[in-house]
Amino acid sequence: MRFRGRAHCEFAKCPACGSIARDRFLHHCFVRHVAWRDGLSVLETSPRLGADYLRVMGERMDYVASDFDQSLHAAPLSIDLQDISLPDDSYDAVLTAHVLEHVPDTDLALKELHRITRPGGSVLLQVPLLQPYTAPPAEPEFHEDNTPVHWRFGVDLTDRARGAGFEATMMVTEDLARRVAARDPSWRTIASEFDAAGIVRAMNVDDLTVVATDREARRMGFEPSYMFVTWACRRPAGR
Repeated sequence: MRFRGRAHCEFAKCPACGSIARDRFLHHCFVRHVAWRDGLSVLETSPRLGADYLRVMGERMDYVASDFDQSLHAAPLSIDLQDISLPDDSYDAVLTAHVLEHVPDTDLALKELHRITRPGGSVLLQVPLLQPYTAPPAEPEFHEDNTPVHWRFGVDLTDRARGAGFEATMMVTEDLARRVAARDPSWRTIASEFDAAGIVRAMNVDDLTVVATDREARRMGFEPSYMFVTWACRRPAGR
């Protein structure tokens, strides 16, 4: 399939379903990481895709979408990740993409996500990974729905997730894992907003799980590889 737009996590749009590259990577990680079963219970926070996507997800699993202010992503539930109004152990899987950077208290949000995930279940967490270490924006920053960005996350989000009680790994492409092992950040083109070299230097290969081969990455538009990281945060069984 030929995607529309340049190779980038926010572009390479599918002409059939409207997904951009990071949408496809999140759901590739979901399929690879979460074991399928009838009645799988899934919460997705602020899904970017529209009504057709929500309908298909609802047909395939016990699925519900949420959004905090309902301004851009209308959804049945309104959820503040810092104070989630849901019972303990509510979902087998939570998909939360490009939301955590808009939440002031990262650690509280991670603890709440841990609480509502069933033992043995997982949170698949995606944020813009632009730099090696987490810091607030140097100047006010807003995304498409005019929501302020509180944090520009780095590789150290892995340790934050573990501190909240998760077993955490970064799901990546084969190319990125190979470059981290070799400490090789020499991509032909690097988007200026990404500190690709710093990200490679900060990563530990033992914290990475390869979910896409070079062939899969080319076919699905997961290039350049430094733009494609999703955290798999598993709540240990019995805890």
